[in-house]
Amino acid sequence: MRKQFGMPEGEKLVNYYSCSYWKGRVPRQGWLYLTVNHLCFYSFLLGKEVSLVVQWVDITRLEKNATLLFPESIRVDTRDQELFFSMFLNIGETFKLMEQLANLAMRQLLDSEGFLEDKVLPRPVRPHRNISALKRDLDARAKNECYRATFRLPRDERLDGHTSCTLWTPFNKLHIPGQMFISNNYICFASKEEDACHLIIPLREVTIVEKADSSSVLPSPLSISTKSKMTFLFANLKDRDFLVQRISDFLQKTPSKQPGSIVGSRKASVVDPSTESSPAPQEVPEQPASPASPLSSRQSFCAHEVPTASQGLLKLFQKNSPMEDLGAKGAKEKMKEESWHIHFFEYGRGVCMYRTAKTRALVLKGIPESLRGELWLLFSGAWNEMVTHPGYYAELVEKSTGKYSLATEEIERDLHRSMPEHPAFQNELGIAALRRVLTAYAFRNPTIGYCQAMNIVTSVLLLYGSEEEAFWLLVALCERMLPDYYNTRVVGALVDQGIFEELTRDFLPQLSEKMQDLGVISSISLSWFLTLFLSVMPFESAVVIVDCFFYEGIKVILQVALAVLDANMEQLLGCSDEGEAMTMLGRYLDNVVNKQSVSPPIPHLHALLTSGDDPPAEVDIFELLKVSYEKFSSLRAEDIEQMRFKQRLKVIQSLEDTAKRSVVRAIPVDIDFSIEELEDLYMVFKAKHLASQYWGCSHTVAGRRDPSLPYLEQYRIDASQFRELFASLTPWACGSHTPVLAGRMFRLLDKNKDSLINFKEFVTGMSGMYHGDLTEKLKVLYKLHLPPALSPEEAESALEAAHYFTEDSSSEEALPQEEQEGSGSEDVQEKRGEEKGTSSPDYRHYLRMWAKEKEAQKETIKDLPKMNQEQFIELCKTLYNMFSEDPMEQDLYHAIATVASLLLRIGEVGKKFSVRTFRKPRDCATEEDEPPAPGPHHDAARELQPPAAGDPQAKAGGDTHLGKALQESQVVVEGGSGEGQGSPSQLLSDDETKDDMSMSSYSVVSTGSLQCEDLTDDTVLVGGEACSPTARIRGTVDTDWCISFEQILASILTESVLVNFFEKRVDIGLKIKDQKKVERQFSTASDHEQPGASG
Repeated sequence: MRKQFGMPEGEKLVNYYSCSYWKGRVPRQGWLYLTVNHLCFYSFLLGKEVSLVVQWVDITRLEKNATLLFPESIRVDTRDQELFFSMFLNIGETFKLMEQLANLAMRQLLDSEGFLEDKVLPRPVRPHRNISALKRDLDARAKNECYRATFRLPRDERLDGHTSCTLWTPFNKLHIPGQMFISNNYICFASKEEDACHLIIPLREVTIVEKADSSSVLPSPLSISTKSKMTFLFANLKDRDFLVQRISDFLQKTPSKQPGSIVGSRKASVVDPSTESSPAPQEVPEQPASPASPLSSRQSFCAHEVPTASQGLLKLFQKNSPMEDLGAKGAKEKMKEESWHIHFFEYGRGVCMYRTAKTRALVLKGIPESLRGELWLLFSGAWNEMVTHPGYYAELVEKSTGKYSLATEEIERDLHRSMPEHPAFQNELGIAALRRVLTAYAFRNPTIGYCQAMNIVTSVLLLYGSEEEAFWLLVALCERMLPDYYNTRVVGALVDQGIFEELTRDFLPQLSEKMQDLGVISSISLSWFLTLFLSVMPFESAVVIVDCFFYEGIKVILQVALAVLDANMEQLLGCSDEGEAMTMLGRYLDNVVNKQSVSPPIPHLHALLTSGDDPPAEVDIFELLKVSYEKFSSLRAEDIEQMRFKQRLKVIQSLEDTAKRSVVRAIPVDIDFSIEELEDLYMVFKAKHLASQYWGCSHTVAGRRDPSLPYLEQYRIDASQFRELFASLTPWACGSHTPVLAGRMFRLLDKNKDSLINFKEFVTGMSGMYHGDLTEKLKVLYKLHLPPALSPEEAESALEAAHYFTEDSSSEEALPQEEQEGSGSEDVQEKRGEEKGTSSPDYRHYLRMWAKEKEAQKETIKDLPKMNQEQFIELCKTLYNMFSEDPMEQDLYHAIATVASLLLRIGEVGKKFSVRTFRKPRDCATEEDEPPAPGPHHDAARELQPPAAGDPQAKAGGDTHLGKALQESQVVVEGGSGEGQGSPSQLLSDDETKDDMSMSSYSVVSTGSLQCEDLTDDTVLVGGEACSPTARIRGTVDTDWCISFEQILASILTESVLVNFFEKRVDIGLKIKDQKKVERQFSTASDHEQPGASG
């Protein structure tokens, strides 16, 4: 698979399936490969080959559908194409796996969490041949998520196994069929019939597990007793002995409880082993079975100091008037309490309560004020986390006190906006409690930190529970019940908004189109969903919806929202704009009342903004809930999760598109790429960043994306990734020299020296090569051969290294090239004289230079520093490699030979006019070591001719050829005076039939040397990376020689073929398309040709 699709070793195959891909109206039978990061398809049928590679992160739609054209097919959409696959053997399994992988990819885009194999899961002793470990992990992960969501369990809970069984329910004297689930801390039961019975038994509560005697009426029974004196009888268990052993194993690992709570057991019973073993290192006191247990048994937060540590704000601020004084409302409240107490007597109280349809009916009638905090903790699952983490909240408060961050600033700003109409938050006691809870949560979960709307929800939680209880309810809300709601981009709320739009189309089709036209849904859903109606409804009414939400989840919020739209359908259809619709809905919600509330009425600030002359009729909250269940109760939790997946694809891809547009807008106007080209480049750039995340080929921070950063900084690439992109997108292809040029471009663009570049820097570099006139392009090329682009390893002369760099040091290697090398100009020589021998002034000088460059946006060609001879040789080498693939290759070689020879002589002439402050003794030594100049001039001229057209040897040896040619050319112009042939005057007058230009055109390229030397050996290249120190010390680089950009520009302008080469337009769009095709895919055609070729 990796070879077929060009994947690296890091890519892991999850599973593969036989299916057909519909290309047009013709099905192509082949294999669908699902990897962790890609969906791939390959077919080779009747000589026709089809190969597809799609990244999961690019998928915008994934659904299973059945049409006349595509019977029972899976549709996969990306931004550019629609793909249909059908004829699966097991379409359900395939689609489920595709869903999981796409979901993981979206999660990765959202918060950079890639898929990791689950190390906790036990490896099967005899693994199935057809199931990979990855697929097993993904299946286990899906089951874990479903299990935790169904029973509202902590996020680290892992399902060990499940089995079918029956549960004896004493309240109706029946054996209810269902499934038993066992995990490391819980035994749970779910009936086959959705509302019949749900049960959660924490192992910390279990005292006895015993096998009772089997009978025909009750086969394989298992009895489980708890500390709250409840006994649960399971029967019809398939492998009872194994099950008891597993429960026993988990009980041994459960933190120890207080001794003496064990009742006697009959034969074949398993007594909780934790009572017999020695106490665990972290022994916790007797854990209460329900929130109603005495507070003394719980570790409360600063119970003696802060009143809110032990009770809710409502109890502190409400006058304790007896229920009799409240009349009918008080009687109704007392009846509710009595109903709940009867329910507790029949169904149990606390975590181990039987949860049935009757429980839901009681919740819908309204939870009494005195029990609200307790039942919220139970139904949300927050109670389980609180009792298993004693002291955690107090520790967080202690750690976070006095710490300042962006989150704490936002919290301070919003504290006094949290239910300001309620007396509990009109004084410092309530405000301080809210501050502590929000700050502690921001400290616990810095990914979320603090988000607007959290303050409103938390303030209501504090009314009905202590600070610690409110904290754990907030944890349950943010991390489990409303996933991704409270982050910087409120993704979860946008996902549920999409579901709401979809449900509006299904249930209220006549209203759906009007709502889309008005644009109302996006406005209402965020305020309704994020605050659970608390900000748009009177408090005493909204809190009833919160009751139902903690029992049923998001389903209730969606149902109520649909019921509100349904009740106002006629008025909404008559609205002309969004403002009118919002006002009308606002007024309706303000008049949703709770006539049974025993709390004093709290003025609703939202009502002041939406008051009108004729207020609408009052709506009873219980009536609204009843209607919502009657009309829209067909919604099921499983369906909502399925819809969430579909909407998450849309929302995250939409956010990615927004990010793309923001980044493109941030690109300066002087970048000449079109918007479409910039967007395409962004997608290529992003794909390269994500590839490092997939396959771990990047060891830098580029491998991890931080969504909290500005859009421009979220995706960054390192040098190796840039080299790959540069090679596929550059118009200056240089063959084997391309990676070297890419490295120089990366160093030039990496202004802050963090070894990473962002998209803006990337397109700046690309634009320099693609756009602008000849001067601008040459400026870029010129800068690529000066520091910091030219690294010390490439540019410093070995002789200089021998003098100044006696040992390897990273700081010394980073010294700018121009401070290490000689320069012909007077001012640079003087600077060198002043700064020689000190490293810190060098850095200060360049910092000043960079600061000056930043101030002056437009640099002129006069600002460019001069180039020494070694840098010039590197430039010529680059140009030679750049021309090697061009159709005008021979003309370009001839032209660059002319220009290079001319420039070498210009540098020589300039040397005579430069004032030398000193002459280094090593110059003499260098001259003495130089090889003698060639004899007669015509031999040198014959050797320095361009390579013959079509000479493959000449092309292959480009680097060697150019290095030797320049070396020989320098020898010609610099040769010792004793030889009589080397002086410039003699060279100029040697052949009367040639003028300067025609003579110099034969001065760079040496055919003769190419035919004699080993072309693949680069060791003779002056300034090359492979040069040995001895070769370079003995060599030919003149440290006093220099040339300016203006001289190079003027020389190139004399050759029209060079001007045409740099001014021709190259379409980057074609290169982007090619890059997308080739990015992870080898040429499959060549794979098929290999056997034939070898045969």
